[in-house]
Amino acid sequence: MTSPYIASRTQDPWSRIWCDTTPRHLAGPGDPRHVTQALRAGGWKNIGDPDFPHVVLASPDYRHSLVLEPTPDAYGAWWRITSGDWHAALGGNTPVEIIAGFTDALLRPPPKAGQDIWPMLQKAGWTVERDERNNERARHPDGITTMERSGGLDSDWFTWDAEVALPTGLGGQHRLWSAYFDDRTPRHLIAGFVTALTDPAPVSRGRYDVPHNHLVKQVERGAQGDQLAAAHDARLKAARTTARKGRRAAAPTTRPASAPGAVTTPTARGR
Repeated sequence: MTSPYIASRTQDPWSRIWCDTTPRHLAGPGDPRHVTQALRAGGWKNIGDPDFPHVVLASPDYRHSLVLEPTPDAYGAWWRITSGDWHAALGGNTPVEIIAGFTDALLRPPPKAGQDIWPMLQKAGWTVERDERNNERARHPDGITTMERSGGLDSDWFTWDAEVALPTGLGGQHRLWSAYFDDRTPRHLIAGFVTALTDPAPVSRGRYDVPHNHLVKQVERGAQGDQLAAAHDARLKAARTTARKGRRAAAPTTRPASAPGAVTTPTARGR
């Protein structure tokens, strides 16, 4: 007996008309499977309760975890990514393509050279400022998107925060989405986030399936249905390949030395 068709968002990408949407940082959340299925393809395991509305993934070595847990609080962290040393949290409206810049980097070996975040933002046209307490802040040309690294008045502990905050017209602000990284977060992961944040390429969203229509441009000539499915399959294949290369790079390349006094038995050759 085949399963009945039940209308839901999991029927994407065939259930709607898709548009190329720009700018990506204002395009809304998108499909979470862009993040979660790529990690699964990279060897992460789903250890969540299937009867509870969340996703809990753990890396193969259990060093890292991702929790996607929707919350009714608009300012709550739907996405939480952690290791034993650092923590990241992102809001529910954060575009999945930008989150994937961070999580995809978890599948790759870290680069040998460090990465400086601010030149990346300056190259994309952001304005960067620094103050006397070594706080750094970058502002997007749109005036509503910022990223900063700041510390407390009485502490040397710094945190990274990215935010899109819309003016309410009454002197206040309404936060569209935010992302937080503690200062121990590896720089190459934050660099992956920033690379995806500043990428000018459009993202696919359903017509009007965005938080604020007036902030984005949607063009219906984008990829549809089978094309989007094929692109997602290619992304998962690439994630598997990247994860395999990462595991090989991390594997020991030398055999352990023999214990003192050990006797090596020669291998018999066949005649």
